[in-house]
Amino acid sequence: MTWEFTDDRGVTVRSERRPERVAAYLRAGAGLADLGVLPVAVFGSGHDGDRPDPAKWGPEAPAGIPYLGASGALDEERLLSERPDLIVDVTYDGKHAYAVDDGAAERARLPVLALSVAGEVPQARLLERFAELAVALGGRDGEGTERLAAAEARLRTAALRAPGVRVLALSPAGPEKVHLARPLAWPELRRLVDLGVGLTDPGEEGGVNWRTAGWDRAVGLTPDLVLSDARGNADQPAALAELPAWRALTATAPVLPWNPELPCSRRATAAFLEQVAGALEGLAGTA
Repeated sequence: MTWEFTDDRGVTVRSERRPERVAAYLRAGAGLADLGVLPVAVFGSGHDGDRPDPAKWGPEAPAGIPYLGASGALDEERLLSERPDLIVDVTYDGKHAYAVDDGAAERARLPVLALSVAGEVPQARLLERFAELAVALGGRDGEGTERLAAAEARLRTAALRAPGVRVLALSPAGPEKVHLARPLAWPELRRLVDLGVGLTDPGEEGGVNWRTAGWDRAVGLTPDLVLSDARGNADQPAALAELPAWRALTATAPVLPWNPELPCSRRATAAFLEQVAGALEGLAGTA
C-alpha cells in the first residue's frame, strides 16, 4: 500500500512505504517528538546558530538527537549519514519551506513536507495538522488533548477575572529598538485573544508580524504583563536589566517568556496557556 501525505503547500509526498526516518526543523521536530515520532536529526533556521535553540527544541526534548546546523549552514554530509527518508519543515507563506535550504533537499534527493504556522491559521488547526502528520508517520493523535482543554478553560476564566489587564508581546532587539508583536499575526497570540486576553496592538506602522520601534513606544503602551521573546536570537531580560526603558516597562509588569516558534504540539501549547493564566490570576483586580 502506498504511503501518501499532502502538506499545506499542496505538495504531496508518496512512497512505497511509510517514512521511518524523519529529519525536521527544530520547531516541527519538537512537535512530532511530543506525538511519538522521534526525528533522526533536527536543524535550525537562518536565525539559529551552531547549537539548537532551547526555546524551539523545548525543555523536554529528547536527548541524543543530532543537530545538523542552521539553514544555509546545514551539514549536508551529516544529513545524508543519518539516512532520513523525509524532511519535515514549516511554512509561513503556504509556498515555501521555511528553514530547509531547497538546494540541500534537492541534492540529498529528499522529499519535504511543510505545514503552515502562518498567523491566519487557527491554533487548533495548526495542532490538528501536526497530529495528522504524526499519525501518518506512526505516532499518536490525542496526546495532550485533555491538558490543553483544561488550560484553555483556566485561561478563559482568568481573563474574565482580569478584564482590564493589558498584555504586550515583544521581541527585544538591543538597547535602541524592540519588535512589537501584532496579536493576530501569531497563532498562539490569536488564541489568547480568542480566550479573552487583552493583547495590545502596537499600531498600524511597520511590517506584517511586527512593528519595530524605539523602547519608548513599548513603555508608552503601559502594559500590565509583558510576553518577551524567549528565542536565542532575541535579547533576554538579564541583558536588558540596566536599560532604563526596560526597567520602566517592567517596573509594574511581570515578564513571561514567549516563544514565537512554539513546538507544534498540544502539550507545548497548554504549557504556554497555563503560564499566561497563572500570570493573569496574579494580576486579577490590579488593572
